[in-house]
Amino acid sequence: MRVLVVEDDREAATWLAKGLKEAGHIADLTGDGETGLALAREAVHDAIIMDRMLPRMDGLTAIEILRAEGIMTPVLILSALGDVDDKVRGLRSGGDDYLGKPYAFAELLARLEGLHRRRASEPPVTRLKVADLEIDLLARTVHRAGKPILLQPREFKLLEYLMRNAARVVTRTMLLENVWDYHFDPQTNVIDVHISRLRSKIDKDFDKPLLQTVRGAGYSIRAD
Repeated sequence: MRVLVVEDDREAATWLAKGLKEAGHIADLTGDGETGLALAREAVHDAIIMDRMLPRMDGLTAIEILRAEGIMTPVLILSALGDVDDKVRGLRSGGDDYLGKPYAFAELLARLEGLHRRRASEPPVTRLKVADLEIDLLARTVHRAGKPILLQPREFKLLEYLMRNAARVVTRTMLLENVWDYHFDPQTNVIDVHISRLRSKIDKDFDKPLLQTVRGAGYSIRAD
């Protein structure tokens, strides 16, 4: 699993990351709610461990924003506030589980792996749709308004990633990591070229453009 750990206690976060790595998982750390929200929006993590009381934005607010945006990554809330009302509030905010501090790492790991198993057992998404644009992930076909659109493999992968993140801004870094599997900037115009080709195929002959450039931020595919 790739786990996002949002914890402002540096010592506790380091200890937690060490335990996750020893258990064979990847841990990304941040110490404040706003940065945690930004990282969670990238939707590349299998689970999130979210402290409740954080600087810049509290954990429950970050979770509520994620759920409102349709990001359903499982969240395990950690908190020193452990009475029933606090747990209920945390779960109603969109958390999937709630663990009071102090906790045993073995229990945290078991709960985290349980959340991951439940998510893995959900039926896989095989179709994505934005307005009249539809992609069939099994047949590897794309249609807009019923008209077939032929894409090259990289264009298909690019469109799939954009549609999985529909209505959200996708940065160039996110595209490089998730579409090209680059974890560095190759300093080329590869993204611009593929975005231009994709736009010419899915938007050119239709009344309403769906693929938008968000100046200074990245790209977004949306119906509005």
